[in-house]
Amino acid sequence: MASSFSNGVFYAVSALFFTKVVGLSVGQVGVGLTVAGAVAIAASFAAGRVADRVGAPAVLVATTATQGLALLAYPVASAVTTFTLAACLAVASRAAQGTARAAVLAQAFTGADRVLVRAHLGVVINVFMGVGSVCGGFALLTDTDAGYTLAILGAGIFVLTSVWPLLAIRAELAARRPPGDDVIASLPPPPAGRSPLKDRTYLMVSALNMLLAMHAGLLTVGVPLWITEHTSAPPITVTLVLLLNTAAVVVIQTPVARRAHGIHTSARAVHVGGFSLAAACLIYSASAGAPTTIAVILLLGAVILHTFGEVAADVGNWGLAFDLAPTSAAGAYQGINQASVAAGAMLAPLVVTGTALTLGTTGWLVLAAVFAAAGATTLLAVRTLPTAAAH
Repeated sequence: MASSFSNGVFYAVSALFFTKVVGLSVGQVGVGLTVAGAVAIAASFAAGRVADRVGAPAVLVATTATQGLALLAYPVASAVTTFTLAACLAVASRAAQGTARAAVLAQAFTGADRVLVRAHLGVVINVFMGVGSVCGGFALLTDTDAGYTLAILGAGIFVLTSVWPLLAIRAELAARRPPGDDVIASLPPPPAGRSPLKDRTYLMVSALNMLLAMHAGLLTVGVPLWITEHTSAPPITVTLVLLLNTAAVVVIQTPVARRAHGIHTSARAVHVGGFSLAAACLIYSASAGAPTTIAVILLLGAVILHTFGEVAADVGNWGLAFDLAPTSAAGAYQGINQASVAAGAMLAPLVVTGTALTLGTTGWLVLAAVFAAAGATTLLAVRTLPTAAAH
């Protein structure tokens, strides 16, 4: 909860903090975050490998502490180089946390419980990120260097405080292991045949998830710019769209997760999610040139479809990521899957600006085709697999 709250505060104030307080240009911030995004992809994969050897809870504790320290370093990162280094550390640590968290769930729970628990966790993350964003808004209201700096420092401190409950969770998971079943120390590296890098189905599903994972960047980067630059909707619509998305995710994520169990059900969820995202793209496109009231209605309708597609695709991906992976190599497999999420996050701003925001209707059609094709191909990729887990 503390970590999610901190992320919400950070996302709310980071752009203005970097440009107004640290003194970096928008271009310098963009380059630094792009480099950090690339490092995060590697960190996601590496964290999985390490988790299989030293234990996922240990990796989760270490990466959380590292992220907190990186946030505390931002106020003194006044040069492009130091900013980029701090960003690499912060973004890579956050990505590695995702891998470690998924590996913990894969090892601590079984079957449909893993997806359901992850959905519950996602709801908590969304709620506290929303609360953090609201609190970060107070710094925006003050619009002072001190306010922005205190918000960033507070975010770092809150992340560090979340290390303590993680240490307790680590101890509890260790206590659950039967005597002689030391999965941290005694498990050998996974056999070569069970490596995710040689698992073509898992690699394909993860690559397709990279395309679907661009939905997050579409919502946070593409849609706000589309609303303000290409439609007649008032700027406040951006806030309404983001709030509606957050609220809808909280409401529907757990019910959707209850229906996603088993490989084929999860793949169908991804399929439906891809087509829902595609439909949202078409409605976003239609909002351009529409009268103000109609534009707002279209945008709110589009974000409802967008949110359902986001949730269905994510829940389906979680199910596939768990069910297609052997528990003995949970870290390595979850590392591949989380790397696909990090890659999607890195590519999204470039793809969205190069399609929808540059080409208009044609660009939206391209995005719609990408989402629909990724969802459909995921279903095809697992069609010959048995209903039970593949490993």
